[in-house]
Amino acid sequence: MLAATAALLAPDVAHTACGLPDAKPLWVDYGAPELLERFGRPGVVVAGAGEAYPSKARSLGAKTVYWDMYLNTRVGTPSAPVHHDLLPALAQRVFDFAVLSAGCPDPVIAMNELFGASVPTPWTPTTARYRANVLEWTRLLKAKGGHPVLLVSSEPYTGGEAGQWWRELAQFADIALEKYFNAPAVHRVGPVLGSRRLRTSMRDSFAKLFAVGVPPAKLGVVLAFQTKRGAGGREGLEPAGAWFEVAKLQALAARQVARELGLAHIWSWGWGFFNEEAKDPDKLGAACVWLWVRDPALCAAERLPERFDRDRRAGQVDLPTGVRCALGAATIRTNEVAGLARVTGDAELALTALYARLVQQRQAAVGPGGVRAAERAIVLRRFGGSRTPYLAALKRARATSAVALGAIADELRREAIQARLRAPAPAATEIAEFAATYAGTQLRDIPGAVSVPGVAPETPLGLLSEALARPVIVRALRHAARAGAYDVWSEKQQHAAFGELRCTRDRLPSVGSVRLTSWLPFLALVSGSS
Repeated sequence: MLAATAALLAPDVAHTACGLPDAKPLWVDYGAPELLERFGRPGVVVAGAGEAYPSKARSLGAKTVYWDMYLNTRVGTPSAPVHHDLLPALAQRVFDFAVLSAGCPDPVIAMNELFGASVPTPWTPTTARYRANVLEWTRLLKAKGGHPVLLVSSEPYTGGEAGQWWRELAQFADIALEKYFNAPAVHRVGPVLGSRRLRTSMRDSFAKLFAVGVPPAKLGVVLAFQTKRGAGGREGLEPAGAWFEVAKLQALAARQVARELGLAHIWSWGWGFFNEEAKDPDKLGAACVWLWVRDPALCAAERLPERFDRDRRAGQVDLPTGVRCALGAATIRTNEVAGLARVTGDAELALTALYARLVQQRQAAVGPGGVRAAERAIVLRRFGGSRTPYLAALKRARATSAVALGAIADELRREAIQARLRAPAPAATEIAEFAATYAGTQLRDIPGAVSVPGVAPETPLGLLSEALARPVIVRALRHAARAGAYDVWSEKQQHAAFGELRCTRDRLPSVGSVRLTSWLPFLALVSGSS
C-alpha cells in the first residue's frame, strides 16, 4: 500500500531527492517537535521519522528526509548479524515507510548508525557478515530509488580489507562522520584555538577516507547538540550564551571544511527532548544560532536575549589571497615562503623561520637604517667593501637582496633580545678553558666581545693581559649563555602566539629556532654591527 501511496505523491519532487536543494553542502537538521518553530520553515531540511512530524514540517515550508534510528534492527550487530536472506523483504518495508515519512518517492534515508567503524582487520566472522549486511542493505535501498546515508559514530579504520569495504560502501551510500565535540573544551580555549581544533579534527577524519579512494562528494559531517552528558554536546556549559558561541563556531567550522574538501552535506543531531536531561529550553537558542550562521534569514539570532559573541569572523581563517599566515596585523605571504625556500631547500623550514620572525618582531624593533648599516659592515668586513662579490655570494645561495636584509634584521633582533636575557656569571674554570681554546682568535671574531680601548680589533685574544682579557672572555661566555637561553625563549614565545596565529587551512608552522645564517653564514653579524 505504501508503494502505491508513493505513486500518488505530488509531481513537484521528481528531480532531486525529495526536491532537496542542489546547493552543496546540503544542511540537514534532525527534527524534534519541540523545535518545530525553528526548523519548520523554508530553507531548512528536516530529518525525522513517522508521518505526523515530517508532514507538519513540510506544511511550514521545510523539506524532509527520513531518519532511520535503528539500523541495528535491520542488519544486526557485529556480534549478532541478521541472516542475509531476511534483508530484501525488510528493506522493502523500510523503504516504503521512508517514502511515506519523507513525502516523496526517492527519499534520502539517514541510517543510524554503523557499529564498530574503528575495528581493525582482520575481522571476526560475525563482524565480516555484519559489514556484508550493511553493504547489502544500502545496495537494496539504493536499488529501490533511495539515497542512503550511513552515519558513522567512531573514527573509520581504513587499513587492509577495510579500505575496500569503504570504497564499496561509497558506491551505494553517502557516509556521514559523527564529530561530537565537548562544548566546554572548545569554549575554554577561545575562538581561534577552538575553531582550529574543530576544523583539524574534521579534516583528519576525512583524510582517512580520502586515502582509500572515497570521493568527498560522498561524504558529510554530523555535529551534536545534545545536552545529556557524556557523549559530547553542551556537557553542562554555562551560561547559555557560551553554548551559543560554540554552536556558532561549529557551524562555521563545518562550513569551512565542507567548502575546502567539497563535502556533500552537514548534519545536526541532538535536538530531541527524549529524556529529562535532554529537555533543555536553551536548545531553541542554540538552534537559532546554528541556522543564523549559514543564513541570517533563517533565524534572528541577534534578537536572542542571551549574550554571546555575534562576530561570525571570530576564529575564522579568512586571509587575503596570497597570505599564508597572519599574526595580528603582521603576515607571511606565500611568495615570501617560496623565496626563502629556495635558500633553505624546504618550504616548512622557511615557514618556521618566517613565523619566528613575526614573533621576534613583537619584542624588538629594528629600523631599516640599522639593517643597512649592518649590511655595509658585513660587506666591508667580508667582501672588502665591494657589493659585487657580496651579490655574487647571495646569488650562489639563491638568496635575493630582500632575503638577505631579512636575515640581517633577524640577527639584529636576536642580539637585542639576547641582551635582555639573564646569563649566569661564568666559573673560573670556564674562563680559563676559553682563554686557552681561543687564544689565537682575533678580538673582532669573538661573539659578544666589544672593542678594548687602545687595542686593535685584529689583536689575538692571547696577546692581551689577563686584566684586559678577562672582561672580554666573561662577555663572550655570557653572550653564549644568552644565545642558548634565546632558543628556549623563542620557542616558548612561538607556542604562546599559536593562540592567535591564523594560517591557510590551519597548516601551522613548526616551532623552532631556524637561523638563516646556517645557509647564509656570511651574513652573520660582525663586530660593531649590532
